[in-house]
Parts: sequence; structure tokens; C-alpha cells
Amino acid sequence: MGAADILTVLGAYLLGSVPFGLVLTRAAGLGDVRRIGSGNIGATNVLRTGHKGLALATLVLDGAKGAVAILAARVLAPEAALVAGFAAFLGHLYPLWLGFRGGKGVATFLGVMLAAAWPVGLACALTWLAVAALFRISSLAALVAALLGPLYAWIWAGPAMVALASLLALFILLRHRANIERLIKGTEPKIGGGA
Repeated sequence: MGAADILTVLGAYLLGSVPFGLVLTRAAGLGDVRRIGSGNIGATNVLRTGHKGLALATLVLDGAKGAVAILAARVLAPEAALVAGFAAFLGHLYPLWLGFRGGKGVATFLGVMLAAAWPVGLACALTWLAVAALFRISSLAALVAALLGPLYAWIWAGPAMVALASLLALFILLRHRANIERLIKGTEPKIGGGA
């Protein structure tokens, strides 16, 4: 990788590190979102504040981090575009600004997929929406969408996208270990419910 590639990937990581859920809830006078619900900085936990608009804004901005990283890299360092998307995703999971303790990466995953190969991203987003509508459990929707991501990439994109989707899915699975345990026990909260 050349200097442009390295700087682009580093910039993508720093962009991914911006904790929009925390920034928005603090700006709205709601305090630290990490002190409520699941303690997560993502849209699902922001929704637990009762502010749907802030949750939607968090979802869009967290997704935009991944998309912007890919799109900017295509201009600045095209060969590093997928790596930049992965860096933004890692930035969300392990943000520099929060002592490397961040979110679970679902919205950023969707943003990366949409910008990298829109049919794959659209399929993942529709999968999330379908599972969430059917079961009303955000984590289950995230897990199903992430696990199907590599399959969608195999159908509509090339090997590089399959590798990226597989890597992101692995991290999402690891970040959802506690959720998986609660899903097995039947105690995972539903969308709009308590922690």
C-alpha cells in the first residue's frame, strides 16, 4: 500500500470512530446513552431514550460512515476502497475517541455493503427489515443479515466482496455474543422495549 492508501484507510478509521449516537443524545440534552439500556452507542439503544428521530439519525449517520469511507476511497485510493470500508467498520467497533469501546457495527456494515456493492447492501438491508418486522428483535435481524451477506456477495459480487462480507459478519457475530445467549434463552428484548 502506498502513502495515499494508508492515509485513506486511516481517515476511514477515524471517520468510523465518530460516535454519532453519543454525540446526538448529548447534544439533545439526554446525557450519555451508554448509561441507559444496553449501554451501546448504536441506534437501537438510542431508541430506548424514546426519541425516534435521534435513533433514525444515528442509524443513518452510522451507516453513512461506512458508505462515505468506501466512496471517498474510490476517488482517493481506489485499490484500498474495500479496506477503507473495513477500517470505518472497525472504527465504529473500536473508536479511538471512546477508549476503543464502541458499537456493534450493524448500521456501518449496511453502509459499507451498500456503497461497495449496492445489490448486496440492498439485500442485507431488506433482510434486516424483514426479520425485524417479523420478530421485532434487532439483534436477530442483524445476525441474519450479516450471515447472509457473504451469500449475497457470492451471488452479486466478486471474491473480494465475499471476503469483506465474511469478515464483517464474523465481527458482528463476536459483538453479539451476549445477544445470542439471550436469544437462545428467549430473553432478548424486542425493538422499542427495555434493555
